[in-house]
Amino acid sequence: MAGEHSAPLSPATIGSVAAVGAGRMGRGIAIAFAAIGVPVTLVDAKPRNADALDTLRTAAMAEIEADLAFLVALGLIDRAGAEGALERVAFAGRDTAAEALSGASIVFEGVPETLEAKREGFAFICAHAAPDCIIASTTSTIDPEDLVGMVEGPERFLNAHWLNPAYLMPLVELAPSSVTDPEVVARLKAVLSAAGKVPIVCRNAPGYIVPRIQALAMNEAARIVEEGIASAEDVDLAVRTGFGLRFAVLGLLEFIDWGGGDILFHASNYLSEKVDAQRFAAPEIVSRNMAEERRGLRDGAGFYDYAGVNAEVYRAGRLGDFAALLRLRGLVPPFVHGTLPA
Repeated sequence: MAGEHSAPLSPATIGSVAAVGAGRMGRGIAIAFAAIGVPVTLVDAKPRNADALDTLRTAAMAEIEADLAFLVALGLIDRAGAEGALERVAFAGRDTAAEALSGASIVFEGVPETLEAKREGFAFICAHAAPDCIIASTTSTIDPEDLVGMVEGPERFLNAHWLNPAYLMPLVELAPSSVTDPEVVARLKAVLSAAGKVPIVCRNAPGYIVPRIQALAMNEAARIVEEGIASAEDVDLAVRTGFGLRFAVLGLLEFIDWGGGDILFHASNYLSEKVDAQRFAAPEIVSRNMAEERRGLRDGAGFYDYAGVNAEVYRAGRLGDFAALLRLRGLVPPFVHGTLPA
């Protein structure tokens, strides 16, 4: 496998993909690859009678066809591309999946989120998959160290957490186990990049990146409603028109550097005192950055190193991205030319 990822991959060099688990995640992954020209088999590994399997097949393929039609309506794919993608998706039940699994270069496991279901799913995959096939779990919660022992050839296994809807969301969080071959990680990153995804690698820790951050944010949003501070509608409006817009451009840590880590430090201290000390205490890295005068852009360093960065050009670029996002969402302020009321 060494060297295969050194050049950009094409659909022809990816091979074929199998998605084991015919639910929403498997269907979304099937669209993501089929739409770029990669043949995909959606595999239902659960024992079912013929009628139940046919019902599932019909529902799965209908949903995939409907999602592709939706992409056509959005102008993200043309009708011919959608028809070609649909033709590249096959469906296999447990009794007919051996050929698809044995010929797949990558198998994504997406069975229910229990260790027993995972154990059964990996046993089925490993009974048929080629020895050099990459096997990736799409779990959003289970540590890869708890799964790797279920896989024959553990060096080829890692977690690959997609965000729903998988055919639209760019991010895929990769979490290798302690024995995953680095070449496997590099190969899967290259494959995902070829599919238009943005793969990132994080240490095998519960919650990855996005689920961990969003769990805190969603719980805090629910508490605000629970405490009567604001309505659900106003909380969501605040997120859509404030929180989400800013972090779509800057990200959380770059935003800290943009405004200054001291703002977060002092805000955390105040909220710790007034609301909840455990929930709002600043992490050690924020306190350490304060002590070392690494408060962000104005100090030349924070979470990022700004040595040699032209601050004026940097700010203009980020604000330009922000303005473009405002235009896209129809949220430009009224002073923008042509939007003032008569």
